[in-house]
Amino acid sequence: MSTQLFDAIDHLAKEKGIDKDILMEALEAALISAYKKNFKSASNVRVELNETTGKMAVYARKTIVENVEDSQLEISLDEAKSINPNYDVDDVIEVEVTPKDFGRIAAQAAKQVVTQRVREAERGVIFSEYIDREEDVMTGIIQRKDSRFVYVNLGKIEAKLAEAEQMPTEEYHIHDRLKVYVTKVENTSKGPQIYISRSHPGLLKRLFEMEVPEIYDGIVEIKSVSREAGDRSKISVHAPDPEIDPVGSCVGQKGQRVQAIVTELKGEKIDIVEWSEDPVVYVSNALSPSKVLKVFVDEEEKATTVVVPDYQLSLAIGKRGQNARLAAKLTGWKIDIKSETDARAEGLLDDAEIEEAYSDNDEDLFE
Repeated sequence: MSTQLFDAIDHLAKEKGIDKDILMEALEAALISAYKKNFKSASNVRVELNETTGKMAVYARKTIVENVEDSQLEISLDEAKSINPNYDVDDVIEVEVTPKDFGRIAAQAAKQVVTQRVREAERGVIFSEYIDREEDVMTGIIQRKDSRFVYVNLGKIEAKLAEAEQMPTEEYHIHDRLKVYVTKVENTSKGPQIYISRSHPGLLKRLFEMEVPEIYDGIVEIKSVSREAGDRSKISVHAPDPEIDPVGSCVGQKGQRVQAIVTELKGEKIDIVEWSEDPVVYVSNALSPSKVLKVFVDEEEKATTVVVPDYQLSLAIGKRGQNARLAAKLTGWKIDIKSETDARAEGLLDDAEIEEAYSDNDEDLFE
């Protein structure tokens, strides 16, 4: 065996980013396997490789006995003493058993096993690289698609975007660049598998972290996200420093920051609201853009009854109940919305309370 094999292993290790020791161990295992298979040996053998000379040797472990019954496993005391006079019965000795024509057989076996180990090691390298990208956003290129999946090239691996994780309002074209959210990375028998999404709320959160420096730096916190992908989303933000405007930071000058995210999500509407530990304030904010007159809170049931002006009722509920549904997901509170007229009829508010509610809110409630 020449030094060319070791040169090839060096090249593979550098090209694939694989530890050379892993490949050398694979080569040794391949040679041992080839020896046992081709020479019908059941003995315990090891292979010694010399990278400098390119030579190899096979050694078998044999037990020293008086009378040899199995030459593959045993060696006579006389033969052992000819090697080293200090040997005695029941000692174990290593004897070189390298066959003359072993090089050709070994090369074939080595190629097959080393190729397999390279593939396994390469999969391990890829898994190690991508496992850190769970719950993160990656940019890929659409390679192909079928009735079930859109296949996205993420560099060293192809990820499947399942139909359930696609945005219903979005069209996917070959060679398009696409930002995707990595939901999970698994190391399977078929190699690393990456699960990605365009509809996950985490995508919206990560896009805001990428677009808004205050969020990335921890000055502004994202408290919650609720999303109906491709249509509308709500995100609540908070700044521990009262001098910081969390909503304004996310919107950006002339709406540039949020517009960049809307563009990435192909026109998905995004409501940015300020978080509050007070459920009255939080629920009122979450129902934006609707105006709220009064919020009644049931702490035990974690439920709220919200009263809105009559002309704001449809806006508060939203198309097919979407605004109310997203607000409930965002806050974690049940939300029952009532019009001002119904609230009066049910005795929830009297004229004085209605007048107070209007006076406590912005003047645009009267518009």
